Amino acid sequence: MSCFVVIREAGLTWADGGIMAQPRVEDHARFMGTLADEGFVLLAGPLAGTEHGRLRAMLVVNAADDHEIHGRLADDPWTDRLSVSSIEPWTILVGTRPGIQTVAIT
Repeated sequence: MSCFVVIREAGLTWADGGIMAQPRVEDHARFMGTLADEGFVLLAGPLAGTEHGRLRAMLVVNAADDHEIHGRLADDPWTDRLSVSSIEPWTILVGTRPGIQTVAIT
């Protein structure tokens, strides 16, 4: 498994009014919580600018590849509201988290 940074953004069906104005917000929160409990999502949260009503969120995930990432996120109740705008492999050099490998600088 490897770490990836995933950026998700408000899609075409995003409703005006921000995160809490979206239908099924509780279902989305449970879904993301389950992904975190399973160790797939390591960190997640909104990025600056979200306070203006259009979500941009960053996730750090532990996955084999981008196919796994798309597959896991496809079950999100907000899959029609959020789109994946980028997936980037990420090598952690500083900091620790259980289950995550870091690269030693020599």
